[in-house]
Amino acid sequence: MAATQGKNVFNRVRNAQLGILRPFNRSTQLPDELLQDCDNRLGLQFNGKQVPVLVKRLSSRLEAIKSGKMTPADYNLCMKDVKEMIDLLNSDSQQEYPDGSGRERESRIIHAEVFYLFDGVEILVDFLLLPIYHPLNKTSDSSGQSNDKIKTETVWRKRVTYHILELLHNMCLCIGSDVALPLSDREDLVPHLFTLMGEKSCFLKAATVLEDILGVKKNMIKLESIPKLKELVASFDEEQLANFCRVLSIAVSDTDCKEDHATCTLAAQDKASRERSGVPVCEVNQEYLVELPGFVNKLVLIACRKIENATGSNLSDLFNEIEGWVTWLDSSMAFDALAEVANDDGVFLHLPMNDPMSPIPQSIKTMHELVYKVEVLYVLCLLLGGKHRQKVHGLLANFKLMAGLNTLFDKVIWRCNLRTQHLHSRNENCDCSPEVALKVQFLQLLHSFCDHHENKYLIMTRNEINDLNRIARQNGNDIPEAIQNLDRSLLCTGQKGILTKLVEVTKKEPSDSPFRFWLSRAVESFLRGKTSFADQTFLLRKGLLEHIVQHTLQEETKSKEVLQSNFDLLAELMKFNRTAYKRFEDVVKTDELFEKFLNLINDNMVDSNMFVRCLILTLNHFEHNEPETYANTVNVYRLLQFISNKEKRLKFLIKLISIIQVEILTQENVSCLNTSIIFLMFADSKLELPEYLSELREEEQRQLRPGYLLLNFRELLFFWQEHYLHKDKDCSTLEKSSCISFKKWKQMVSVLVSGDIKDNRTIAHYLTKDELPIHEGWSQKDYRERRT
Repeated sequence: MAATQGKNVFNRVRNAQLGILRPFNRSTQLPDELLQDCDNRLGLQFNGKQVPVLVKRLSSRLEAIKSGKMTPADYNLCMKDVKEMIDLLNSDSQQEYPDGSGRERESRIIHAEVFYLFDGVEILVDFLLLPIYHPLNKTSDSSGQSNDKIKTETVWRKRVTYHILELLHNMCLCIGSDVALPLSDREDLVPHLFTLMGEKSCFLKAATVLEDILGVKKNMIKLESIPKLKELVASFDEEQLANFCRVLSIAVSDTDCKEDHATCTLAAQDKASRERSGVPVCEVNQEYLVELPGFVNKLVLIACRKIENATGSNLSDLFNEIEGWVTWLDSSMAFDALAEVANDDGVFLHLPMNDPMSPIPQSIKTMHELVYKVEVLYVLCLLLGGKHRQKVHGLLANFKLMAGLNTLFDKVIWRCNLRTQHLHSRNENCDCSPEVALKVQFLQLLHSFCDHHENKYLIMTRNEINDLNRIARQNGNDIPEAIQNLDRSLLCTGQKGILTKLVEVTKKEPSDSPFRFWLSRAVESFLRGKTSFADQTFLLRKGLLEHIVQHTLQEETKSKEVLQSNFDLLAELMKFNRTAYKRFEDVVKTDELFEKFLNLINDNMVDSNMFVRCLILTLNHFEHNEPETYANTVNVYRLLQFISNKEKRLKFLIKLISIIQVEILTQENVSCLNTSIIFLMFADSKLELPEYLSELREEEQRQLRPGYLLLNFRELLFFWQEHYLHKDKDCSTLEKSSCISFKKWKQMVSVLVSGDIKDNRTIAHYLTKDELPIHEGWSQKDYRERRT
């Protein structure tokens, strides 16, 4: 009677409620007949394989392992079941969805959903965690038979673990976050996956699963909480460390704002910053990695490692062979899978890719090395963008990263040019081919390395540094302190440094090259900071300005990103530099071309606003520093003549204010707000600020849109105070790029948002009582409370 009750699902549930029988804990406890019927009804049999029944078999074998009753033959059957499920999830077939709707879906997705529905994932996790909850303990048996049995079972557990990790990864691919998210919350699983990476046979699979689940984890993992992680990382060889970078890139990325960097609003970022308590986990993880003995040095060695050709043929010949591989080998994980071989115990190991005796084709080894470099450069880029930037900079400089990359530039980094794809926004190596990803990641790293840092001169050679010194002396300028303090042993070697090579590549790139944006950004980052006449002249003499202007004027449609990078680079090249304006005049000779250039500025105000800012700053510079030649300078150079016209400046100001609001401010368009403030600083220095504000009010009245300029601008300025006056905000870049002290920035904004309606230099002076929430005007506190 009890057996009958156990098989009858209704009676089993009812008796469990009455306390007579134990309840079902898992779907695999259901009778075989019911599971087979489920399979038959769903029509999910694939080559005679039934998923629910297969899951139940796996569950039974798991219980046998826990009880110590598994034999090698049982382990072999267990591995066979796992492989069968992997085959199901790799199926390319389509079949009708089991809801009777007639819809078809990929068989692998349907099988994955059924496997998940019947607790298959939980069973896989239980298998992985056996060493924690059911370890194999050695005995003191003098015969040694028990210990031999444990050794045998250890080998079999490794074999099964390898395939279970592969199956778990396939489940994450098929179903996504529904599988990965719950796994990421398992406090026992994530540390154990790190432990499994210490096993040569499981490293690759464990790293892949870690990447799957950490990528969706809501709360970033603290690396310092992983047991024995320092020892684990120290044990990695270079190939393992490069692959480990895929996991690390998740742990050291700032994920406060999940959206794309270009579209995530500053308001959202600031809110996340205010709500955050304590030091962000990503910063803690960055510090942990930087402090690991030899960690950064190892990354530099991988990044700068030469690509040897074991066959002795020309390296360039290999890239033709590589083209046949890149369409399907787009990750280091895929490359390593090619090198997997089973040892005598059936445990999968990896052939060293850099072993000249390896049977793997040299072209695959080469592409494999390219992908390794991408992973490593990406992590270095993240570390350079973190709170510990100064220490990272010092390490990268001392380990001669730039000198090493300069050696690779011609032969590797810019030699491979097989195919190009659209480059995506956040992590540009996401779905591009390896050689495209390498170029982009290299340029991103250069941007991070040079941006507002004195180490930027390390991308030059000794002769090029000497050129800078000569340019400075010949023009009566001081030699920059960063050059005076430079350790010349860390510079690039050879005739050309990276900076020169970047300019040469830029001039040779096709007009529609997807790399133009990143090339311009990399060179522009070298010029950022305190304006250096010598730096500008060094690049001007290489014809860079002429090339960028001509490219900007070309008829071919350019992306907004490329157009913006062109204008930004021109702004840094031309700021305060009379020679640059002369060269611009020589390129844009006709009135027709000049008008075309102005139209590009006006029609793309967000993208061109940094160039417009350059014009107003340069005009102010010449007026105050070269007053005796100021009038003649304005008459000679049409750009300065154009921006000196007050009506033109007012039109720019109106357009800048009208295209931005607090709700849409991002890191990309906040420069429009700062340019607007500079316009008003310039007006205030000429005692014209009331006239400008009055004109903004009149423009509102002409368009019958009261408040759309002044009220919007006032709210933007309140936000500016909230954003830039935040205690952890570094405002030195704003100060250096404009050559205006931050004190003056604060004073100008404070005047504009003042509630003193009697002062005609305040926005409040031009607003009606109905437009002001409080008669005396808003305070910063009022603004904050209103937005809250």
